[in-house]
Amino acid sequence: MTIGLILPAGCLLFSILVNIVYFSKQRLNNFENRIYKFILVINLVSLLLEFLCTFFSFHRVDYLSEFIIKFYLLILLSYMELLSIYISLITKDKETINKRWKFIKIGYLCFFAVLALLIILGDINIDITKFGANATGSSVQVLYFQSIICPILWFLNIFSNHNNANKRKFIPFFIYITLALLISVVQYYNPGLLLITPMETFVTMLMYFTIENPDLKMIAELDLARKQAERANEAKTDFLSNMSHEIRTPLNAIVGFSQSLSEENLPDSTREKARDILMASDNLLEIVNGILDISKIEANKLEIVNTEYDIHKVFDELVLLTKARIGEKPIELRTHLDESVPAVLYGDYVRLKQIILNLLTNAAKYTKEGFVELKISTVQSGEVCRLIISVEDSGIGIKQEKIDKLFMKFERLDLEKNITIEGTGLGLAITKRLVELMKGKIVVQSVYGKGSKFTVAIDQKIVTGKVLEIEQTTDIPFHVAGKRVLLVDDNKLNLKVASMLLSKYELDITQVLSGYDAIDKVLAKEKYDLILLDDMMPKMSGVETLQKLKGIDGFSVPVVVLTANAISGMREKYLKDGFSDYLAKPIEKSELEKVIRKYLNS
Repeated sequence: MTIGLILPAGCLLFSILVNIVYFSKQRLNNFENRIYKFILVINLVSLLLEFLCTFFSFHRVDYLSEFIIKFYLLILLSYMELLSIYISLITKDKETINKRWKFIKIGYLCFFAVLALLIILGDINIDITKFGANATGSSVQVLYFQSIICPILWFLNIFSNHNNANKRKFIPFFIYITLALLISVVQYYNPGLLLITPMETFVTMLMYFTIENPDLKMIAELDLARKQAERANEAKTDFLSNMSHEIRTPLNAIVGFSQSLSEENLPDSTREKARDILMASDNLLEIVNGILDISKIEANKLEIVNTEYDIHKVFDELVLLTKARIGEKPIELRTHLDESVPAVLYGDYVRLKQIILNLLTNAAKYTKEGFVELKISTVQSGEVCRLIISVEDSGIGIKQEKIDKLFMKFERLDLEKNITIEGTGLGLAITKRLVELMKGKIVVQSVYGKGSKFTVAIDQKIVTGKVLEIEQTTDIPFHVAGKRVLLVDDNKLNLKVASMLLSKYELDITQVLSGYDAIDKVLAKEKYDLILLDDMMPKMSGVETLQKLKGIDGFSVPVVVLTANAISGMREKYLKDGFSDYLAKPIEKSELEKVIRKYLNS
C-alpha cells in the first residue's frame, strides 16, 4: 500500500502548490489561458481520484473503487481532449481560431461524448498489487485507444500547421507525445505501474514553467504591446512629418508674399490685411509645431541638447517675442531678470525658451487687459543653478476644479466663454512634458477671474570664467552683391519666394527644379558661392544630391538645406548628413540673413 500511495501523493502535493501559485497571479484572458486553467485543475482532480482509487482498493471498498475508477477515466479523457484543443489553438493563427472555434469545440465535444459513453457502459476489473490498484476491462481499453490516437493526431496537427505557430510552444507536446506512446505501451503490459497520471502531471508542470507561466506571458504580452505602440508611434511620426512638409510648403509661399506686401508702399488697409495673413500663418505654424512636438515626446524621440548659452540673450529674445504676441492689447509687459542669475549657463536653451514662451503666449492669449509679468531668479548650489521662472498675468484665471485638466492634450477650459481665443490646447501640455523631460517642476496658482501664476524650477549648470561672443547684429553693413547663389527646389512657387527674399541682397540667382539639374550645373563648371538645396524632392532627395555633389572633384561650395522637414531634431540630422547649415520653411528673414552673412559676406 505504501508504494502505491507515495507517487500519487507526491504528485498531488506538487500539483496543489502549482495551482495555488497559478491562480494567485494575474493572468491574460485568452483562449490558451482559459484552456490551460482547466487542464491544471483537471490534472489536480485526476491525481486526487488516483489517490482515492488506490486507497479504497487497498481497503476492499469495491463498489466505491469501480465508481471512482470510471470517474477517474473520464477525467483522464477530459484531460486529453483539452490538451488536443490547446494544441489546435497554438498551431493556428488568431483569425483562423476566431472563424473555426465553434467547429473545433463541437468536434472535440462529440468525440469526447462517444468515448465517455463507451467508458460508462464498459466493464471494470480491479486487481490489487504491491504497486496499487490494477484496473482492466473495456472501459480501460477505451482510454488506451485515446492515449495512442491523440498523440498521433497532435503530431499531424503540429506538422501541418508548423508555419503558423510558435515553435517554442511545441517542446512540451513533443515530450508528451513521446512519453504518452511509450508509457501507454509499458502500462498496457504492466497494468500495476501507475504512470499515466504522473506523466500528465510532469507535462502540465512543464507547460507551466515554459509556455504558460503567468509572469512570462504577461511580460511577453507587455513586450508585444510595447513594440506595437512603438510601431504606431513611428507611423504617426512619419505621417506628421509628411503632413508638416505638405503644410509648410504652401505656408512658405503665403508667409513670403505676405511679408513682401506688408513692406511695400501700399494703402494702410492692404498692409493691415497682409499683417493679418502673417498672423494667421504664424498661428497655423504654431499648431503644426505643437502637434509635431507632442508626437516626438510621446515617441520618446525628443532629445535634450545641452550647450552653453547666454541667459540674458534668451531673456531679451523672449521679451521681443512676447511684445509681438501682445500686439495692440492694453497689456503692460513687466520683466525682471535677477542680477544673481549667472551670465553663461549650460543646458538646452532652445527647450527652456520654448517653455517660457509657451507660458507667456498663454498669458497674453487669456489676458484682455492689465499685465503679464516674467520674472527669472535663481537658487545656486555649487556648480548648479536652479532657475526659478514665474509668469503671472491678470487674465481670466482658472477654476480650481479645472486645474487638473490644464496640462491635458487638446483640453481647452471654459471653451464656451473663450470661443474667440485661438488655440489647440497643446501649448501647456507640451510645456509640462518639456519641464519633466528637463527634470524640472511646474506649479500653477490661479484665482478665477483675477489671473494665474505659473512657476517653473529647472536646474542648469553654471559656466564660470567665460563670456560668450555676441552674434553680429543686423545693423552692421555687409556686401554680397554679385555673389552667385544656386536655388534647388522642385516647387516653382518656393523658388519664386526664395528669389524674392534674396532679391534685396542683389545676388546673382540661378534656379533649378531638381538635384539632377544642380549636379549638371556644377559639372558644367558653373561657379557658385552658395547652394540652397531642398531635401524632399522626387527621384533624388537633397541628401542624395549633396552626396553626389561632394563626389565631384574640387567641389567646396557651402550647401545649406532649405526644407519644410522642420520637426525637432532635423537640424542636427542634416548637419550630420554633411550640410553646411539649415533653414526651415517658412523662411524667416532673420535666419536667411544670418546664412547670407556667414557664407557670402566677404
